[in-house]
Formats: sequence, C-alpha cells, structure tokens
Amino acid sequence: MFTGLIEEVGTLQHISRQGEALVLTIRANKVLEGVRIGDSISVNGVCLTAIRYDASTVAMDVMPETFRKTTLSRLVPGDRVNLERAMLATARFDGHIVQGHVDGTGVIRERGSVDNAVYFTIEPHDPSLFRYIIAKGSIAIDGISLTVVDSAERTFRVSIIPHTLAETVLQHKAPGDDVNLETDIVGKYVEHLLSWTGGNGAPGRGAARRGGGLSESFFKEHGYM
Repeated sequence: MFTGLIEEVGTLQHISRQGEALVLTIRANKVLEGVRIGDSISVNGVCLTAIRYDASTVAMDVMPETFRKTTLSRLVPGDRVNLERAMLATARFDGHIVQGHVDGTGVIRERGSVDNAVYFTIEPHDPSLFRYIIAKGSIAIDGISLTVVDSAERTFRVSIIPHTLAETVLQHKAPGDDVNLETDIVGKYVEHLLSWTGGNGAPGRGAARRGGGLSESFFKEHGYM
C-alpha cells in the first residue's frame, strides 16, 4: 500500500526484455534506504517487487499482465520515473490509499496554467473508469495522489501545485503522453458489495450476474434496519 506522495524521481538505467516480461533497473537514492529483496516499490504508480539492488540501483520484475495494462512497456533507458516505497504503519498518511494496482491508462489532452496551478486534462482509454472518477474525489496519476477538479463526458481534470510538479515526472509530461491511472479503492469496493447478494440473502456470484444487490429491503429483512 502507498500514499501517492512521491519520494523521488529515479532514472531508468537498463531494461531486460523477454517477450512481455521485463526487468527494470532504476537508478535511485531515497528508495534504496533500508531496501530489502521482496520490498514493494511503486514505479509510476505500479507496485513492483525489488529482486536485487546495489548502492545506486534497484531491479524489479514486470510480468506480462503489467506490461499490457500499464505504460511501463513504453519506457526506454534514460526515462524518469516516480518512485515511492510502501507506506509504514507508523508514518503519517498524507495522501490517499493507493494500491499500485493500475486500473488503466489515459492520454493527456491538455496542459495549462492559472496563476500557480498547472492543469492536466486527461482522457482515460477505458471510458468505464468514469464510474469511479468524481469531482473532488481522489485519483492516482503515475502514482501521484491528486484530486479530481471536474469531469466531462470523455475527460477529467486535475490541478497540480508547483511543488508537486517540480518533484514528479509530470513536469515532463505534455499533451499526447500516456499516464497510469488508479481510481479510488473505496468506490470499487462499494460497487462490488452492491452487486454481491444472493437470492436467499447469501453472498454469491449468480445474483451479481442477475443484477441483485444490497437494498433497503435486504437490510430490513436481515435486521440491519
């Protein structure tokens, strides 16, 4: 689990590829402090596992599913990437709950500024993600915890303060560039629970396919109201 507060921007040093499987070797500093084999590190919002490291780099596997569903497949040596270590239970939780499980990608359609704010207008490649994207709700873009300013039929907009822009890869992003998107986990679980009730009151997949779900009558029938 991550917070969406980027700790540093690293540099992709080397890519080893076999089919749709990759090993990314990234030059970093902050995220190497106390690193161990098996640790989780978010790379542009994708949760990856450290498989080896030295004093200045860490290597991580990318499996085919991740290759196909994220922008990691388009990286080339020299690219800059957002990095964040898994959050500590004893640390302050300043962002929002980010799993590093990317829901899909989107393309930047516009970039503009108003006073000290820089706006990005993004179009998800999968329009179904809009059921989780709401104004003033949370979203992770390349692993950065951001707030949705507003949304339209095909795009949504986020606003970046100068500090966030300067400390993340968004400073290098322009219209036409793709980004990883992870929507708020709360909305996904609520949707799932609302479609997970069987006809006899017991949870089951069959009812979900039939459109059954939690309702006021269900709560009354089972003593919740």
